[in-house]
Amino acid sequence: MVVIKRLALAGAVIGLSLGGWAQTSSPQLSVKIPVVKSAGNLEGGTKTAAITPGRKFVMDTVNMAVALPLSDPQDRLRVLSSAASVASTTDPALAQKLSREGLEIETELIQAGQKPVVSLMSAGRVDCNAAQQFVENLPPASVPQGEQSLIGAITSCPKQTLDPASRKLDAAMEKNVGAPRALMAAMEAQGATSPWTQEHFEKAFSSLPDPKESGAAAEDFAALYSNDAGAVKKTLARKTGLQLMSWLAKIDDSPLRSTAIRTVGSAMEQALGAEGYRQALETDAVANTLVHSTSNLQNMGQPQNPGVSVLAAMEDNGSDQSDRLRDLPAPERAREAAAHGFASAKGGDKQQAGQYFDMAFAALDEAWDSRTAENDTAAVVQEVGEAAAQTGSLDALERAQKLRDSSAQAIAMLAVARVVASNGVIQ
Repeated sequence: MVVIKRLALAGAVIGLSLGGWAQTSSPQLSVKIPVVKSAGNLEGGTKTAAITPGRKFVMDTVNMAVALPLSDPQDRLRVLSSAASVASTTDPALAQKLSREGLEIETELIQAGQKPVVSLMSAGRVDCNAAQQFVENLPPASVPQGEQSLIGAITSCPKQTLDPASRKLDAAMEKNVGAPRALMAAMEAQGATSPWTQEHFEKAFSSLPDPKESGAAAEDFAALYSNDAGAVKKTLARKTGLQLMSWLAKIDDSPLRSTAIRTVGSAMEQALGAEGYRQALETDAVANTLVHSTSNLQNMGQPQNPGVSVLAAMEDNGSDQSDRLRDLPAPERAREAAAHGFASAKGGDKQQAGQYFDMAFAALDEAWDSRTAENDTAAVVQEVGEAAAQTGSLDALERAQKLRDSSAQAIAMLAVARVVASNGVIQ
């Protein structure tokens, strides 16, 4: 089990309704903000910069969010990453502290064979000494789980991490463990025409992982080939392209595989020329059949969430959409209700906006209870929290604190803090 080290935040605020706080100009809200003394009122006349109410609000909200007990290490990591991002603008020291704890969890998850949902390393919030230590301690077998973190380390701190990362990738390829995106990052850092890149481009496609277990990486291997095929010798581009086509032929048919085949075919044609590409396919029956059977298929791609248009919601402003929204699945209901809440608030109908946001946050509870690994419910929570904060940060924080799950609470609270940190205004 992954060990979660929670922060012991000195003086962490447990609620925003404690005594000694001044009520805002919105009497209907129970959330309160602190009275902040100016620098001139400080004992001893110390000339320190005054903390604005907006900054105080952000700092206290971040502290409250990270102090919530979270049992799921992935949720804890997500919250720490978001909190570090928000705190970086108001309290860099706290942001560093949160990043260190997040990196510990990120490392533990990877070593336990799990892929982190987010990466402090890829966000560039880890110092280079810690990045180097992470890379050096990464087991080669865990390179796929730590791929995003490895990319972040190579990109942010190439001087400290490129050599150990290259060795880790070597060791992983010896075991047929694929990490094509990390390998691409290392190649770019080494230089497209460097001997290392030339050698490892060939090695990458001669030690491909089991296609039945790694089919999801088809597009990543295709991107690796497409990125560097033009920088290697034509004989190598031809050889590796055919090897990759043969590997793709063993993967179950899917839109992802079709996209990968087209990507590889286009890169081969560009690297070899039209005639060279045609001749290469004629020498390999599998590749020839694969390319021609795919060429007439439409690029279906992955289904994309079109999102919710606030403009569309504004067009419906004035007509109650509640009955229609109740029939939607919980995630869509939350998003659309939040969009209509935003539109109603901007149109001056705060009562209608409140009803929509009531529906949106209730839908978040429902969506969170039924969330799966395939559905990014956390993104929905963040989106709704930000929409609510744009129309009333105090009210949005109060709604966020009432969500049933502590992880959802923390994510929504940080979304509110992010909006306040961005515009500096408490509404």
